[in-house]
Amino acid sequence: MNPTAESATHNTPLGEEKQGEVYLAERKEEFAKRYYIESYGCAMNFADTEIVASILTKEGYGPTEEMDGADLLLINTCSIREKAEDTVRKRLKIFNKAKRANKGAMIGVLGCMAERLKSKFLEEEKLVDIVVGPDAYRDIPSLIAGAEHGNKGVNVLLSREETYADISPVRLDSNGVSAFISIMRGCDNMCSFCVVPFTRGRERSRDLYSIVAEATELWEQGYKEVTLLGQNVDSYKWENPETKEVVSFAQLLVHVAKVNPKLRVRFSTSHPKDIDDEVMFAIRDHHNICNYIHLPIQSGNSRILKLMNRTYDREWYMDKVKRIYEVIPDCAISSDIITGFCSETEEEHQDTLSIIEWAKYTMSYMFYYSERPGTLAARKYPDDIDLKTKKRRLQEVVDLQLEMSHQHNLNDIGKTFEVLVEGTSKKSDQDYKGRNSQNKMIIFPKVEGIKIGDYVMVKVGDTTKATLKGKIVSV
Repeated sequence: MNPTAESATHNTPLGEEKQGEVYLAERKEEFAKRYYIESYGCAMNFADTEIVASILTKEGYGPTEEMDGADLLLINTCSIREKAEDTVRKRLKIFNKAKRANKGAMIGVLGCMAERLKSKFLEEEKLVDIVVGPDAYRDIPSLIAGAEHGNKGVNVLLSREETYADISPVRLDSNGVSAFISIMRGCDNMCSFCVVPFTRGRERSRDLYSIVAEATELWEQGYKEVTLLGQNVDSYKWENPETKEVVSFAQLLVHVAKVNPKLRVRFSTSHPKDIDDEVMFAIRDHHNICNYIHLPIQSGNSRILKLMNRTYDREWYMDKVKRIYEVIPDCAISSDIITGFCSETEEEHQDTLSIIEWAKYTMSYMFYYSERPGTLAARKYPDDIDLKTKKRRLQEVVDLQLEMSHQHNLNDIGKTFEVLVEGTSKKSDQDYKGRNSQNKMIIFPKVEGIKIGDYVMVKVGDTTKATLKGKIVSV
């Protein structure tokens, strides 16, 4: 089967859709009520789900993996593309069946789609009881209380201050090895195709101390890897109210890396205009900051980039990639790519293909353009590329990226990498799986005495187009 733009990979950057996952946790505690929750979209949505879980736990709700019997049915939504919203509407119909079977159950819509459509969910989707935007999760208990008395409620107010810094996330569906840490919320970039600034509001950064404290707590609980999350992490900026010292993202990276040299640190997502030498130096100088940067280009053509309001052109982006490879020679770079943006010509599409090959992306998240209501592109530019052409161009991008990814993997044969054991392979219970610093998944046979959460040295002996295969050579 030919992979498509919807093909899943082992990491989901911000702004890109991920298939829905049921979040649950195996708990011994008894709860008065149960909630069932599905989350769609970017990594930030999945981190938000853990915030919601923490709030619900304090209200006496426990997680369940079954819709039937749940007192509260929640769906955390994404508005990045039309397909994501269509998926949510289909899932709500299934939720409705469960609601009819569960006397007294309530349905709630959370996240970006909730903010974008607001009260329409209560008016058009009669089955929905509460609608809660990304900055209003603290209000969930009061909205539930109102709904219990027949008062359907909505709170989608955006905030300039909310970071949920004081809420300790409940690590749902966790492997006990890797965890997300949200370091900032919102986005100020205003890319013409993107709805995120309208659904998540303006940028605001979480304080340094709470981030480091969360990383420390995770390490003490046995976690070995954290991913720092933000719509644009490189624009992180926090001012200490006492000393007036301004902490940059590079400085934050170093603070988290110093929690413990065995705690791996990743981050997502970077905007090319904001990642600087200091971030690169932090990666270069700290072994536990992973040699992997997700650096979305979106298009390889300067005119299209201008229409997208990306604030850089092709040549500027190429200089940034050159600088990354100069400072961190073994860095892996991945990207986001949109095909068929407004007025894109075949020649401009070829520019995107050429940048994939030139930049040597290890992988990309690839989609055809989906017009989102309310964005600058929707207001200003005709969506004039037909769907057949969009999909054909997309498939050409996917095919080329697969070829590039495979070549990367072939070049790794014979090399030895430090790998963090993340779990058992899905295809064989005799194999472990784990990623190296470059974010590449490696499968290798289990060895007695090695457990999930250990670091091992794995020599690569074979590869598929997507996955490296190897054997443990030392620990």
